[in-house]
Amino acid sequence: MPQDTTVSITPDIKDQATSEVLHLQQGRVNLSFENDDVKKHKEQPVPPGEHQKSSPQQEGTAEEREQPQRQQWSNKREFLLSCISMCVGVGNVWRFAFVALENGGGAFLVPYLVVLVLIGKPLYYLEFILGQFPSAGPVDMWAICPAFQGIGYGQAFSTWAVSTFYVSLMALCLFYFFASFSSVLPWAVCGPWASSGCVPVYPNATLPEGQETISSAEEYLVKEVLKVDPEGFQNGIGLPDWRLTLCLLLSWMLIFMAQMKGIKSSGKTAYFTALFPYAVLLTLFIRGVTLPGSLKGILFFLTPHWEELLTPKVWFAAVNQAFFSLSIGFGVVNTFASYNNFRNNVYLDATIISYTDAFTSVFAGITTFSIVGHLADQMGVEVSQVVRGGGMSLAFISYPDALARFTFLPQFFSVMFFLMMFTLGVGSAVAYNTAIITIISDRFPGLPVWRITLGVCVVGFLVGLIYTTPQGQYVLVLVDYYSGGVSILFLMMLETMAVMWVYGLQRFIRDIHFMLDRSTGLFWRLCWGVFNPIFLAVVFVYSQIQHQGLTYGTYVFDGIATGVASILAVTAGGLVPLMFLKEVIKRYDTSKGLRRALIDVFSATSEWSPKDPALRQEYHNLQATENKATERRLSD
Repeated sequence: MPQDTTVSITPDIKDQATSEVLHLQQGRVNLSFENDDVKKHKEQPVPPGEHQKSSPQQEGTAEEREQPQRQQWSNKREFLLSCISMCVGVGNVWRFAFVALENGGGAFLVPYLVVLVLIGKPLYYLEFILGQFPSAGPVDMWAICPAFQGIGYGQAFSTWAVSTFYVSLMALCLFYFFASFSSVLPWAVCGPWASSGCVPVYPNATLPEGQETISSAEEYLVKEVLKVDPEGFQNGIGLPDWRLTLCLLLSWMLIFMAQMKGIKSSGKTAYFTALFPYAVLLTLFIRGVTLPGSLKGILFFLTPHWEELLTPKVWFAAVNQAFFSLSIGFGVVNTFASYNNFRNNVYLDATIISYTDAFTSVFAGITTFSIVGHLADQMGVEVSQVVRGGGMSLAFISYPDALARFTFLPQFFSVMFFLMMFTLGVGSAVAYNTAIITIISDRFPGLPVWRITLGVCVVGFLVGLIYTTPQGQYVLVLVDYYSGGVSILFLMMLETMAVMWVYGLQRFIRDIHFMLDRSTGLFWRLCWGVFNPIFLAVVFVYSQIQHQGLTYGTYVFDGIATGVASILAVTAGGLVPLMFLKEVIKRYDTSKGLRRALIDVFSATSEWSPKDPALRQEYHNLQATENKATERRLSD
């Protein structure tokens, strides 16, 4: 009988081979989300006798091994589409066009693109790195400098406040979506809610000269849908509208279903929320440019007013638009990156997403004003008279008015438009919620994701009820300014200063090289180390000096309403010194005094490192080598 020729491999040789393979894998930048060898290793069954052996991936403390494994994106497509869905939102359709129009028209593209290159893309890349390097959310990533952990909590608080009103806008889109199925679009005629000066879309009614007129689309929004109290907060806070409440509930239910399994379900949702709006936008673009008067609207949007570039408010508007559109400073960008593979090429991702967002904004602006130009042609007025309201007025007055005037299937285009708007909202709302859910999950890893998601959605719905009251739009204006504007800009300014000036630009560049095997050029060094922190500080101070009070239409907010709303910004900013004191006190008990505690709180902890135990050990070895080299230079 032939002898058995099976070669036995001793455990020592196997461990050595495994270690060598892993060492080779770590020596190159892996642009995929999971190496094929690692996948095979995970899929292979473990022999009974090998359970007690630990591979380099399994090394670490017992506490680390007991922690639930952090989720990762199923593939790179889901990550990119989720980021695009987050950035390309409702603001691209109506906000960019009007910000451009109010700040130089076509000339606004100059400061916007400059800000995108010098501010938007660098900060987007920065936040990607802060999330991906430690695989941590907006709070835990501050292992890089625990003294500033309050920035993460402040961003979470502001993002949560923005999320609540953002979903209320989605509810408004749902309301119009369902109303679009009527045989006659309800805002095209003057219903029982209309005043004597109401002008319907059709038939073209004429009123005596001198009588004040208002379009049926505007009265429908203000009186029938929002039921806005013209006296503001003078009558307190009214009861929620039952129809808007049901739309709000449905919005939160859909968000919950998209997030109930974490990024595993939200990543799948991104295929629809990122791609469907482009299909509708392209359809509206083709329809818009073929309408009479469309060219007049497009030229009105793109005509440059170069003199505006000399005013500081234009540059401030460009910064505001970049932050709002890219979702910088909300803790969302680093949250998404925290679910990446450690070697994922975030440099390429930041380039793709930032330029995609800019292209979408310009494309949506042209589409929007082609339709607005047609509306002006139909009404026999100048384009400037159609777009007087801006913002919500475009989305829920000018657009519906123009859609109602379509001679071919106005209901179809209206359904598609508001479905697109709602879909855009879902992508951004899911991103905002992911930041909150991630913070809670990182703090309580044993809690199922679906329970955390359910709790966040229930609380969000209950708080969002205030936006369905007659005073809801007044509250929205205040929350948008203090939570979405002042707080985010202030916290982002602190974030760049903390990372670049406290942790150190050189250390940060070293970490990038370790993670991506990529050198950081002079452009990035100047942007991060000098230009970004100083420019953000100047913009923040300028915005506060120039602030002249908030208004909603003709209503001017009094000091009491403004003071109460400013608590939102004070709370978000106040969390920074509060958490600083907490971290100092925590270290004071274990250190040799206040001086040592202060040094420790401004120094990166061991948690600022890769999650993978093998990579973490390699990184710590690199740090130790650098420290010894520094000590030798100092001794010499």
